[in-house]
Amino acid sequence: MPTNFTVVPVEDSPLSDPDYDGQILKVEDKEGPDTVAGPSSGDDTPRETSSLISTDHDGSIYGRNMALYEDEMDSTPMVSSLLNKLANYTNITQGAVEHEEAESEDGIRRVTVNGPQMGTFIGVYLPCMQNILGVILFLRLTWIVGTAGIIEALAIVFMCCTCTMLTAISMSAIATNGVVPAGGSYYMISRALGPEFGGAVGLCFYLGTTFAGSMYILGTIEIFLIYIMSNADVFGANLKDDKLTMQNSMRVYGTCCLAIMTLVVFVGVKYVNKLALVFLSCVVLSIMAVYAGVIQTAIKPPNFTICLLGNRPLQHNKFDKCLKSEVRKLFCTGGSLNETCDEYFTNNNVTEIEAIPGLLSGVISGNMWGHYGPKEMIVEKVGQSSEPASETDREPYVLNDITTFFTILVGIYFPSVTGIMAGSNRSGDLRDPQRSIPTGTILAIVTTSFIYISCVVLFGACIEGVVLRDKFGSSVKNTLVVGTLAWPSHWVIVIGSFFSCCGAGLQSLTGAPRILQAIARDGIMPFLQVFGHSKANGEPTWALLLTAAICEIGILIGSVDAVAPILSMFFLMCYLFVNLACAIQTLLRTPNWRPRFKFYHWSLSFLGMSLSLSLMFVSSWYYALVVMLIAGCIYKYIEYRGAEKEWGDGIRGLSLNAARYALIKLEEAPPHIKNWRPQLLVLLKLGSELEIKHPRLLSFTSQLKAGRGLTIVCSVLEGTFMARGADAKRSEQNIKAAMSKEKTKGFCHVVVSSNQRDGFSHLIQSAGLGGMKHNAVLVAWPTNWKQSESSLSWKNFIETIRETTAAHQALLVAKNIDQFPTNQDRLAEGTIDVWWIVHDGGLLMLLPFLLRQHKVWRKCKMRIFTVAQMDDNSIQMKKDLQMFLYHLRLDAKVEVVEMHAGDISAFTYEKTLVMEQRSQMLKQMQLSKTEREREIQSITDESRNSIRRKPFVAKRSPNTLQVPTINLDEEAQLIHDRNTKSHNLLNDKTTPTSDRVQMTWTKEKLVSERNRQREANMAVRDIFNMKPEWENLNQTNVRRMHTAVKLNEVIVNKSQGAQLVLLNMPGPPKNECGDENYMEFLEVLTEGLDRVLLVRGGGREVITIYS
Repeated sequence: MPTNFTVVPVEDSPLSDPDYDGQILKVEDKEGPDTVAGPSSGDDTPRETSSLISTDHDGSIYGRNMALYEDEMDSTPMVSSLLNKLANYTNITQGAVEHEEAESEDGIRRVTVNGPQMGTFIGVYLPCMQNILGVILFLRLTWIVGTAGIIEALAIVFMCCTCTMLTAISMSAIATNGVVPAGGSYYMISRALGPEFGGAVGLCFYLGTTFAGSMYILGTIEIFLIYIMSNADVFGANLKDDKLTMQNSMRVYGTCCLAIMTLVVFVGVKYVNKLALVFLSCVVLSIMAVYAGVIQTAIKPPNFTICLLGNRPLQHNKFDKCLKSEVRKLFCTGGSLNETCDEYFTNNNVTEIEAIPGLLSGVISGNMWGHYGPKEMIVEKVGQSSEPASETDREPYVLNDITTFFTILVGIYFPSVTGIMAGSNRSGDLRDPQRSIPTGTILAIVTTSFIYISCVVLFGACIEGVVLRDKFGSSVKNTLVVGTLAWPSHWVIVIGSFFSCCGAGLQSLTGAPRILQAIARDGIMPFLQVFGHSKANGEPTWALLLTAAICEIGILIGSVDAVAPILSMFFLMCYLFVNLACAIQTLLRTPNWRPRFKFYHWSLSFLGMSLSLSLMFVSSWYYALVVMLIAGCIYKYIEYRGAEKEWGDGIRGLSLNAARYALIKLEEAPPHIKNWRPQLLVLLKLGSELEIKHPRLLSFTSQLKAGRGLTIVCSVLEGTFMARGADAKRSEQNIKAAMSKEKTKGFCHVVVSSNQRDGFSHLIQSAGLGGMKHNAVLVAWPTNWKQSESSLSWKNFIETIRETTAAHQALLVAKNIDQFPTNQDRLAEGTIDVWWIVHDGGLLMLLPFLLRQHKVWRKCKMRIFTVAQMDDNSIQMKKDLQMFLYHLRLDAKVEVVEMHAGDISAFTYEKTLVMEQRSQMLKQMQLSKTEREREIQSITDESRNSIRRKPFVAKRSPNTLQVPTINLDEEAQLIHDRNTKSHNLLNDKTTPTSDRVQMTWTKEKLVSERNRQREANMAVRDIFNMKPEWENLNQTNVRRMHTAVKLNEVIVNKSQGAQLVLLNMPGPPKNECGDENYMEFLEVLTEGLDRVLLVRGGGREVITIYS
């Protein structure tokens, strides 16, 4: 859709003032060359668009007309500046363009950088043609046609060309979706699929290009040793005589050829680029010679004949004339008197037929179908009569050197269609890559596909079948088979194919190191960083040496047929991911996906991806598995050790869409009991320097989660976001660093709130997203809450308990968290003790099981204690609990603890009294001066019968009342039972009285007890002039304190040596009057224990006995 732009001039510009030019010049002169344009980014990885977002402008120019936007100019450029950057933007990166050094007349060496000047034909079309047409066309295509037949050969060519065409369409869409810097295919794949896939596929592409160099060098040596200088064999053997020694000769010559080519590339790539046109001319001339030869066969077939014994072609390099007397020496042994001849030789005659019958001969009908066979099978002419004979000597005949079948031919042929990315690799040298890459690549594929398809048909229509199946041309006197078809001479094809293979090998040794250098410079794999270095002119020296070493591995294989399937796997893997990248980007419809190339569709990309995968397994399923394993290992290595990169890739977008879909599905229904696991919200406290107060809380989180499920680590900063936004970011960085150190996998979030209580409340309510919300909250016990000057810490703690209870979420409170083990600790022995007091969903049973999955707690045993009352059958309870654990598949030792109903001890009364007196003192300390004076006045008013507090003073429990003067008996009763309900007769609200405890106290005992109580509370009386010994103790508090004391005694007795104690957490009081008492109860309950985890369930079952 075209977009129209209108440029509106601004009137009364200061630039129109003739005096203003001088001002501008003066400003520029003052700034000088040291002026830095644009702010520098603090990120180590520069953004790809940083060259466009620049603030290189002078504020004085825009100061009058654009004053409204002057505050924005420091971070955003004016449109005129942006458009100037866009117009002058170049995609040439360091090392992408060859630097040619030249010496001027004065002897100074200068480096000139040629800008991108190549068009579609020179920059894309011809390089793709040169890389696609090569060794397989001249050395193996005739053999493939003869072995597979014209029909199946066309199927092979069609599948491979279709795969490359679909890949080229996908590549064109990616290449035209924005500016492609130098780096070509690797850049496109990595930026489209992310660093993990990009690195894995980039290395596969690099290895494919390197092994392609091996194949081209082996093809060069094969042409040299067989068709040019057959007597140059190092070991003095011919290929047909001893295949192993011939392979050794190819290894020796191949190594020497590799060394020479590496030296040429090392000296200067400019020589390779200058010779590229010569090598391409050889390819074009060779192909033209083939087509000219086909036309010539229709007029006059060439003079090439083959010699048949029966229906078997003979190796024509072993005799001069096709006569039975000439070939007799090949089949007969002994002298003239006792000569012994081969039975097949005796029964059949020798005939001579034309090797190239011609286009109009009708030989095409005999070459339509395939002729597969095992290794060492004798090639026979179909339709030729012969007399059968017993097993004969196979030496003189033309044999299959390998076992042939359809799939192996696919693997051997596929390298002939690779090279479609040669144009994209030159993206840095193109004037308009977005137009040249799609046009040039697709035209090259169409052209080469036509050449291959036409050659398949023409070869089958012109050449005899047995000659086509003669891979090395031994039946035509060691002449290249396709050369027998050429005009004017077969030497045109031989020389042309030789130089073509040399040029392709040099191009591979030139391109592969640059791919490795691009990967190394991206920093995604640390161990490759050394290969990112280069010479002063940009040549990747170390990468070239590694490429030569890997290429030598392919040469040592010693066979074109064995190397071809290997590089086919690597290229097919690369093409697969190019198609995948295009398909993902198309389906995700990301806003940045706007290719100029419009002739693409996600279905074509998926078809190309499926075809690439199918061809991998069709060619060689074991090679395919090995390559996929290599790519998978590289992927996991980058994921584990590689540098984190954010390239806006499609995999990240796919993850976002998958996450959105999963979140929507999760929100439809709550998780089943079998899928329940603690999704933790960890509430951290930060210190004054924004450091984490309790890092062991993160250690315990990782031990509990073991990397599974949801973990959200949060904290709250007091203040406003505008004032503390930077602190919040710094806090998140500190928390993330601590999470990484403690190996806690999850999310981190820091909020700024007016107070911590509201902040934690908001996090409990809103943390998470959709179905991925937390179901449990993990906090640390507020240490030193008694000694703290402020009561906010423990009040916020209790409010957190209330809010998690109201939200139906589980609560885990770690007491003495700093004594918990780290992730490096290994608890060699010990127990995890569970005190199951009340059933609140079975979370107490599940937590020890999850902890024991971690290596820190793995050797700890699990013990479960439960409490039996007087009316309970403890023996039956133990049996039932053992059966319950058996059904839960939990291995734990069971013990039932009996708690007898005893009298409330004086220690319990003393604890309760101290607790309530401290509570009263804190309440009075919170009163204002006026309220305190009124309170003291009310205390000293002797005319009143009771002490009354103002209505707005902190609320009292309805069971607590002020007691006036009472007699000695009543005081004795009060000391025994501080909350006797008979004293409620003095309150306005009467309550039923309880039975008084009958006892006998002497006056002296009563006085001593009263003096002890007064001494214990002297400080409170001095401050407020109150009489706390007259205060009644709350009966509920006494009972709760009694429970806490008794339970603590039992737990300490049984579990003091345990590594961890899990205990049901009592619920908080419903009103705020008893908050401090609640903290005291919990303190008494856990006193004397090192590591305690208080657990409060969320109100639903989390463990089940069913499968």
